[in-house]
Amino acid sequence: MKGTYLGEFEEIVLLAVAILAGGAYGAAITNEIEQQMGRTVNLGAVHAALHRLEEKGLVASQMGGATKERGGRRKRFFLVTAPGIKALKNIRQVRNQMWDDIPRPAGA
Repeated sequence: MKGTYLGEFEEIVLLAVAILAGGAYGAAITNEIEQQMGRTVNLGAVHAALHRLEEKGLVASQMGGATKERGGRRKRFFLVTAPGIKALKNIRQVRNQMWDDIPRPAGA
């Protein structure tokens, strides 16, 4: 497995793949991020992040069946791997610890 450092966008894509639990493909991931974050996301950027995440071993992909709606083309579906789940848990733990370490203002 390559390094597990995640940039912010990679983390968001990985979270979207986890949320979609087996139904994660490029357009669905893009829609999930846009819905959750209220911002526009480029499909190409999502595909690039998925490629990096797959290289790091944090997601795995497989091709789905061809559909008429897609002109016979197949979708590539993504799943979070065990190392991907571990990376998300580690990120969450670090973020929570850092939030807990912020000093409270006097009188708050």
